[in-house]
Amino acid sequence: MKKIGLLLVPMALALSACQNGEKQAGQLFQRAEAAYAAGEYSLAKLQIDSIRTLYPKAFEVRKAGIKLMQQIDLAEQTKTLAYLDSMMTVKQAALDSIKGKFVLEKDTAYQEVGNYFYPTQVVEKNIGRSFLRAQVSELGEMSLTSIYCAGGSIHHTAVKVSVDDTFAETPTSIDSYETTDLGRPVEKADYKLGNDGGVIAFLVANRDKKNIRLEFIGDRNYKTVMHPNDVKAVAELIELARVLSAIEEIKKEQKEANLKIKFVKRKMEENPEE
Repeated sequence: MKKIGLLLVPMALALSACQNGEKQAGQLFQRAEAAYAAGEYSLAKLQIDSIRTLYPKAFEVRKAGIKLMQQIDLAEQTKTLAYLDSMMTVKQAALDSIKGKFVLEKDTAYQEVGNYFYPTQVVEKNIGRSFLRAQVSELGEMSLTSIYCAGGSIHHTAVKVSVDDTFAETPTSIDSYETTDLGRPVEKADYKLGNDGGVIAFLVANRDKKNIRLEFIGDRNYKTVMHPNDVKAVAELIELARVLSAIEEIKKEQKEANLKIKFVKRKMEENPEE
């Protein structure tokens, strides 16, 4: 009888501990539910994570916690999507208010993405002119193209802009090419924003300055002065680039949120398993 009694003591202690664990896990779950109802999703998740860590054998409470976690995930993504939708409305309105300033060039026969130009910089208005042209793709990617056709070939692959003793210079272009137009040599080199040596930022910062110097750098250099409209084109297009790139980022985040919502809903239709 003494042996049986000795065996029953640890069993009773284990049962008591298990019951206490279920009770304490249940209390954490109630806190998680209250936090969820109050919209305090991070706090609710913390309580559920504590159940998993502290009471791994509280199976029923843990299963309830999984369901609640799925509801929290769905609520969070739904809230995120609503915010993104409101931001898209704001950015689209901003785009609609400024895109009329620019010309969109896009040949749908071979282009999936067109480019915006400032009206004074469209090709037909600048034949035979050496200058720095700015463009922004419909995806918000901004770049500059240096166009040289002042006579002869200099094989330029970079440009430098300067005001007094300050300047910015592009790195060597990874996309430069040469052609002819009615027998006249034409050289072009492209520089994307972020790999332009700060030229775009320099022109924006000095947009009100006169006589900004432009230097084509090649086998020999060619110097000229930037036309005010060319500087204005850069300053105006950077704003368009910011709006368009923001719209693309919102689209990306909307897609991610929708995919997460779809995933969570699918999991909610299944039986939760550890």
